[in-house]
Amino acid sequence: MKKRVALIAAGCIAAGSVLLSGCATEVKTTVPDVIQVQNLEEDRKISLSTSETVKVAPDMARIVYGIATEDADAEKCQQANAEKLNGLLEYLKGQGVAETSIATSDFSLNPMYDWSGNARKLVGYEMRTQVEVSDVALDQVGSLLSQGVAAGANEIQSISYYSSTYDEAYADALARAVELAKTRASVLAEASGQELGYVINIEEYGDRQEGRYVTSNMSMKSAPGAGAAEEAVMDMGVMPGEMEVTASIRIEFALLRKQ
Repeated sequence: MKKRVALIAAGCIAAGSVLLSGCATEVKTTVPDVIQVQNLEEDRKISLSTSETVKVAPDMARIVYGIATEDADAEKCQQANAEKLNGLLEYLKGQGVAETSIATSDFSLNPMYDWSGNARKLVGYEMRTQVEVSDVALDQVGSLLSQGVAAGANEIQSISYYSSTYDEAYADALARAVELAKTRASVLAEASGQELGYVINIEEYGDRQEGRYVTSNMSMKSAPGAGAAEEAVMDMGVMPGEMEVTASIRIEFALLRKQ
């Protein structure tokens, strides 16, 4: 560490002042009680990024059903879609699914045309409705899939799994990422002949909230006019496996000279 100390030559110190002799004018300089020493070295630090992953078993699911109907008459098409929708909703409520866990969306009614001739010809209408069910216990998924089809849905658009303990798992991954950073930084500091100091800065990044869900590749669609009972299947086996919860950090440590 460098020190800046002012040296006064050819003088004498008396009564808290410096008297320079041999000059035309007498100069007096007050000596401070404390002499400040300035550190001229630049801050020395080590920076690194680490990630850690914790595996956790999903215990909840989200199912997205689709209801599609076709008819030559627009009103009848809507009526058929509404009947299937009501049947599905009644079934879900009867299975104990809370209304707050059910959301209907993406209502659409579109004309269908025959393009085989020289001009398009209106042949009917198609209506689609989407029903999303969240907070489904894992042991209910199989029956809700198969019986939901029998109750009115003719499409299973997606199935996503997630863990109710995701936040706890993410906190665990964060703590592990910090410990990993400390271990690596200690090795680097020791190898460079220095000691690892305090944490200067730490930053969390890459918290992908979509990582809360693991989406299954399973889906099913049937013709809008097909009988729901014909499409009903046995309870589907549900094997979501494990999901990975990853936390990433950037961290800076001070580097200290060995004593």
